Order: sequence, then structure tokens, then C-alpha cells
Amino acid sequence: MQIIVLAAGKGSRLPKKYRRVPKCLVKVNSKSIIDHNISFIRKFSNRIIISGYKYKILENHLKDQNFKHIKNQNYSSTNMVHSLSLAKKFVKDDVVIIYGDIIFNPNIYKLLSEKKNLLPVNKTWFKNWKERMGEKKIYEDAEYLKILNNKIIEIGTKINKNKIPKYQYMGIMKFKKNSFHDIISFYKTIHNKKIDMTTFLNLCINKKIINLKAKIYKSYWYEIDTISDHMYAEKKIK
Repeated sequence: MQIIVLAAGKGSRLPKKYRRVPKCLVKVNSKSIIDHNISFIRKFSNRIIISGYKYKILENHLKDQNFKHIKNQNYSSTNMVHSLSLAKKFVKDDVVIIYGDIIFNPNIYKLLSEKKNLLPVNKTWFKNWKERMGEKKIYEDAEYLKILNNKIIEIGTKINKNKIPKYQYMGIMKFKKNSFHDIISFYKTIHNKKIDMTTFLNLCINKKIINLKAKIYKSYWYEIDTISDHMYAEKKIK
């Protein structure tokens, strides 16, 4: 398998002092976000990273990690799906994709070994998010995710108090090689460079471009979007 790290962002919702580096290099307890995941990344010999904001700093930081660096020159006017599309010609095998602003247990690798399109989903998310941001904010930030017979059938729509999902999308996914190329070819037909990842995945599911099997994940997972996220992760990570 290959790995793609999506790391073009600048962390616009974090305080200005954190934007001296790409978002994935923001430190959580004196260690950058991406370095928290380096043992997971090293499980893949073929590594791709999509950079954008302050990309030279990221290239220098990872100079010994054997990455293929791809720059999204339009990172400020596009979204993660567009960043992902830039890797198309370099994907020659099944591929795991991770966001550059999350921290998770490297043992998740075991969930990704099956030769299918896979989406790990977090089971303990609601309890943790209440501590991370408070219940009211959850209804603004979280997204609906519906699973039927272990398949994702809806993702990315807004939730409400009567429709709290059991699981939450984590920013980690695995595609078979052909499926990856299918979704990127489909992306080129929709002419929307700002479409977000979960909206795009939902569209791919509805249009029957892909099937996604859910894999239940119960360990730690931290997403660093805001200063409260950062404080929560620093509190939890020893």
C-alpha cells in the first residue's frame, strides 16, 4: 500500500502565532502533529505528501522521511479533494489517505489491511467532543454518518439533536487503486475545486462511483482545528 498525507492547509482557525508553519507542523506537547503519526507513516514505503502553505518548511522538516512532495499551488482557493487529485499519476497501488491535522493510534493500520475500500469511523467521538468543545458546538461541527450492513450509505450531512450518529468520520480512508482513479476521474467532471471531502465522498456513494466499508475504531483520535482542540489534545496526550 501507499500513503498520501493531505497537508496543504495553514490552520486559519488557529491563533496567528501557530501559522508560522504549515498546520501539520503545529506542535502538540513539543511534538509536531505529523511527528505524532510518524510511526504509522513509516509502515508505508511509498509516501506522498501534498503541501501548500509554507511548503518549503515542510519539505525541510521531512527531508529524511522519503516522501514524494507535491505542491498544491492553489491551496488557498481549493480544498482537500483537489489536493488529492494532484497525486493521481503517482498512485500505483492501493492507497491510504490521512489528513495532516489529526493524531491517532498507529495500530489503526490493522484495520486497513483488508483489500477493500475502507473508512475507519470513531465510536467514542461524542463523549470526547463534549469535553473538547461543548455539546452546543458539536451540532455545528460534527457531520452525520450512516452505516447499513457495514457499508457507509451517508456521510457529511448536518446533524441535529434527534439524529446523533453513533460514529464520526476521522479523516482517514483507504481506496483500492482502481477505485482511487475512479473517484479522481469523477472529481474532474464536477468542476468544483472547493468541494469538501465528506460532501465529495457522499456524492461518490450516491452516484455509485465507490462502495465504502466501515471499520469501527475505538482508540484515541484528535483533530486540531481550533485553539480549544489544541488545548484538549495537549491535555490528553502524554
